[in-house]
Amino acid sequence: MIKHVVFFRLADEAEGKTKMENAQIIKQGLLSLLDKVPVLKSEKVGINIPNATKTDHDICLECEFESWDDLNAYQAHPEHLKVAAYITKCRIGRAAVDYEM
Repeated sequence: MIKHVVFFRLADEAEGKTKMENAQIIKQGLLSLLDKVPVLKSEKVGINIPNATKTDHDICLECEFESWDDLNAYQAHPEHLKVAAYITKCRIGRAAVDYEM
């Protein structure tokens, strides 16, 4: 089993929306992938508390895949790329860890 964990730090404003509005849009977009990307086995998305320190990330994504090939397929999937494109417009930082469980 492969675990994919990503943290995003969002701009205060992007795409004409506040950070929290974008966080909700991103969360919904990421969670919609569970029904659209067959290799995605499980997924959790969390939005950090509004009064977190400025150095904290704003969104955490945790996904599980059966194999490294499945993770690669997810990352190249057109539906994932749509969500990723929106995230790229809103984020100012990203950190990720992929590991085998």
